Amino acid sequence: MDKRVVHQDMERTRRRFHRLLDTAGYAELRRRSAGTRWTNRQLLFHMLLGYLIMRALLTLARLFDRLPAGASRRFARLLDAATTPFDAVNFAGSWLGGTILPRRSMDALLDRTVAAQHRRLDRETDAGLARGMHYPTRWDPFFADYMTVADLYRFPARHFEFHQAQLTLPDAQT
Repeated sequence: MDKRVVHQDMERTRRRFHRLLDTAGYAELRRRSAGTRWTNRQLLFHMLLGYLIMRALLTLARLFDRLPAGASRRFARLLDAATTPFDAVNFAGSWLGGTILPRRSMDALLDRTVAAQHRRLDRETDAGLARGMHYPTRWDPFFADYMTVADLYRFPARHFEFHQAQLTLPDAQT
């Protein structure tokens, strides 16, 4: 994995997130997004959530990599079986966070989270990046059956770019 590219992806999406929040008016943020039940503001929070969950995803990968081979496969199947409650929590959490969290707080939260990920990525060894586990493929289109820590570092930017296309903000597609 080229860490430099991952750092660039994190910075590109961080800057893009700030620009989207800074240039959107109140009414534009309250407008429905395309293809989701969220408003643009709620969808932006969901895009931020892709970065916020990284600490948990990385911890799980490191933990399950140390367990017997079938443990993460069974865990992933269990999580896939719980897709309906996950979808409800995912929707409600993004709806709530995007409704009540002020713009400045969303900006600051992303800045702190991305800065922590930069530091974490810089400390990763090749062996650490190769660790991995099975993930629930029904939870997100960017979860693969098996993902390494290197794959996980690429996840938030891919998630962000996918959802950026669903924003109905004037500046969203540039």
